[in-house]
Amino acid sequence: MPNENAFYFSAAGDGAGAAAVPVVVWGTGNMGRASIRSVDAHPGLELAAVVVSSPAKVGRDAGELAGLDRLLGVRATDDVEAALATLAGAGAVAYMASGDVRPDEAAADVVRCLGHGAVVVTPALYSLYDHRSAPAALTDPLLAAAQEGDSALFASGVDPGWGNDVLPVLVSAMAGTVDEVRCQEIFDYSTYDQPDSVRLLVGMGQPMDYEPPMTSPGVPTMVWGGQVRMIARALGVELDEIRETLERRPLEVDTTNAMGLFEAGTQGALRFEVQGIVGGVPRIVIEHVTRIGPACAPDWPVPPEGGAGAHKVVIEGRPRIEVSLEATDEGGNRAAGGNATAANRLVNAIPWLRTAAPGLYDGLDVPLAPASGRIGRSTP
Repeated sequence: MPNENAFYFSAAGDGAGAAAVPVVVWGTGNMGRASIRSVDAHPGLELAAVVVSSPAKVGRDAGELAGLDRLLGVRATDDVEAALATLAGAGAVAYMASGDVRPDEAAADVVRCLGHGAVVVTPALYSLYDHRSAPAALTDPLLAAAQEGDSALFASGVDPGWGNDVLPVLVSAMAGTVDEVRCQEIFDYSTYDQPDSVRLLVGMGQPMDYEPPMTSPGVPTMVWGGQVRMIARALGVELDEIRETLERRPLEVDTTNAMGLFEAGTQGALRFEVQGIVGGVPRIVIEHVTRIGPACAPDWPVPPEGGAGAHKVVIEGRPRIEVSLEATDEGGNRAAGGNATAANRLVNAIPWLRTAAPGLYDGLDVPLAPASGRIGRSTP
C-alpha cells in the first residue's frame, strides 16, 4: 500500500510499449475538453469513447469538441452503456461531468463505471478529495463497486487539485521550520465564461444579501477541508478543528464582460479561508480571492503582474518560501490553463491506477507521473 505520509513519483512508466489503456471521457465542458486532449497526447492511453448530455453534441467528432485542429475518429454519444462497452470490462473513465449541483447523480455515475470494471478519475466528487474523512453513505457504495469491478477511483482537481495537495507538500520539503502553509487561488472571473457558476454558485452580480451556495456555512469545508486534512497528514500534524472565514465586497461601478452586466452595488468580490487549526492557531490555510473585475477590492491580494489568475503556495517559516504558478491554454486563457493542469494530473494517473489494488485514492496516495513520451507532442 502507498505510504500515506509521503508523496513520490511513479516508477511504473507511462505505459508506452504496452497495450494502450482505453479511456472513455464523460463530459466535454472545460475539464472534458482538456481530458480529450490529454488522452490523445498520452502514449499509454487510447480514446475509446466520449459521452455527452447535449443532443447538439451527439455525433460530433471528439477532436472538434476538444478544440483540436484535426479529427480523432471518435464520435460523441449519449449512450453510456455503449460507451462503457468499448472498455471490455477494463480501461478507464475520465468522469468530467459536473457534480456541483448534482452530487448524488455524479456519485451514482461513478459507481456504475467502477462496477463495470473501469478505473475512474474525476474532479466531481469534492467529499472524496480526502476519502478517509468522507461519509460512509458516500464511500461504502463506491468501495463495494470498486471491489466488484476490481477497479480504483481517484478524485481530485478543484482549483486545481495539485495546488492544494501536491504542490504545498513538495514545497514544504525545502523548509527548515514551518509556521504556516497557505494555498491561494487568486482569480478574476471576468475571464471565466461560466455564467451559472459565476452568478449562482459564487454570487457575482447578486445582491449583497444573497448567500452564495459556494460559501454557505460548511460548504467550503466540504469542498476544501479534505485538502487541508491531506496536507496535515503529509506534515504529520493533528488538526484541532477546521474553521471558515468569509468577506464580500460590492461593485462600486457597473461592470460588463462576456457574461453580461454586473451592476454596481451587487457582489463584485469574494474572499474566504478554510483554516486547519493546530494548537489554536491557523497553520494550514486554503484561501480564495475572487473578483468579477480587477477594480473591485484592489487592496486584496492580486495575481502577479496584473494577470487574471494565479495559484500560490506560501510557506511561512525559515526560510519563507513563495511559489506562484500560472498556466494558460485555449488561446492564452488562464482558467483553461488551470483546468488543463487539473485534467492532466488525473488522466496521467490512469496507468498507475490500473495497477493499484481496488479502492479509493487521494492526491497523496497517487504518485506524480512525469510526461514521459510527450516531448514535442503539443496540440493547439
